[in-house]
Amino acid sequence: MIVIRGVGVPGRGASGGDEEIAFPAMAGPFQITFDCADADRMAEFWSIALGYRIEPPPTGYLSWGDYLRSHQLPVPPAGSISAIVDPDQVGPRIVFLRASDGSLASSRVHLDIRAGTSEGAKTAKVAELIDAGATQVRRVDEDGDWWVVLLDPEGNEFCVT
Repeated sequence: MIVIRGVGVPGRGASGGDEEIAFPAMAGPFQITFDCADADRMAEFWSIALGYRIEPPPTGYLSWGDYLRSHQLPVPPAGSISAIVDPDQVGPRIVFLRASDGSLASSRVHLDIRAGTSEGAKTAKVAELIDAGATQVRRVDEDGDWWVVLLDPEGNEFCVT
């Protein structure tokens, strides 16, 4: 399950947005899009973090380039677009798009990765993500629970809970 924790989002309550919204079932399909500098690197990292897989090309094609060329569409430069998908087809598709210069700081997305309730499960997930390129920022202990704040390879904050 993905939980989005609003931080300072206008209109999200008196506290400025520290509530959580969980999406156990979706009313309609949607995708989450990240602006980034290197879409391939971000897709690789987030596929590991979320247990997703890089979106394969349509059936009958060896690569996205082959698919695009066969439909007479331009093939984008490497690292400019990539997507990951939930292998169980439950969670949303996540797309990474190379942003134009200067636009990376304009929008942020914060994901909480639910690793489980045991200390071992959380610690193992944090170690896996650090090995994949994350940077640990801090551990937060609150109300008998704890989570770890990390940064992905491009500096986007997320938590392991």
